[in-house]
Amino acid sequence: MTAPATRRDPPVSPVFLAIVAVMAVSGWAVWTEAAGSTGFAVFLFVVSGWVVSLCLHEYAHARAALHSGDLSIGAKGYLTLNPLRYTHPLLSIGLPLLFVVLGGIGLPGGAVFIERHRIRGRWRHSLVSAAGPLTNALCALVLTAPFWLGWLDGAPPVFRAALAFLALLQVTAAIINALPVPGLDGYGVIEPWLSSGVRGQAAPFAPFGLLVAFGLLWIPEVNHAFFDAVDAILRALGVTEFETRYGLDSFRFWQEQKEDFDWSPTWQQPTR
Repeated sequence: MTAPATRRDPPVSPVFLAIVAVMAVSGWAVWTEAAGSTGFAVFLFVVSGWVVSLCLHEYAHARAALHSGDLSIGAKGYLTLNPLRYTHPLLSIGLPLLFVVLGGIGLPGGAVFIERHRIRGRWRHSLVSAAGPLTNALCALVLTAPFWLGWLDGAPPVFRAALAFLALLQVTAAIINALPVPGLDGYGVIEPWLSSGVRGQAAPFAPFGLLVAFGLLWIPEVNHAFFDAVDAILRALGVTEFETRYGLDSFRFWQEQKEDFDWSPTWQQPTR
């Protein structure tokens, strides 16, 4: 008898591998300062790293959905990590990149299409939604590991700063996306446990959840409280506020350095 064919995952997309290659090369350029002016290299490193994390975020949703009963995931191409296969590439990649450039914060993107009717059980539905922000939290741990393990002692300050800023984006994305706001994954976690009436009332607001979260961060009191929490988490992971601010400043290479920028270091002051 012939053994039944086993289902295998599709190969990783060349598009994703190209993005990873850009991250690796730009990271090397930042480390060695081979680009002369490292600002553009920092920009490429952060942007490519952020896109990689967005792909992993959506992959986690798709993988959780596949193992929860939605077998249609494989045919949609989500398991290839190709960002061009998402239902809304502009929302999944373009909009989060715009938020990074404009606001220096990491906001989650938009979407893999999951056929929820194929998934049975409230816990499974919650797990599918939680997989995304948990992936961002895991990325934050990986990116900050060199800091709290002491692997970056003696590393170029600009590389430390670029890595710190990329970690900040992961922390902000994990926190914001975990909020119980319709349209965000945090709401998706609790939605299966709500009554049908509450779900029906919240549904019209889902398309605007991401914009509402971004809008709230423009309120000074909310912004300060939010970034105080982000800074506290990063400090616990060995990353200083100075490093993340230096990373943001290097990322925005097209802006002139402000004279009144507070460069008060909690670690070695970089030479500029």
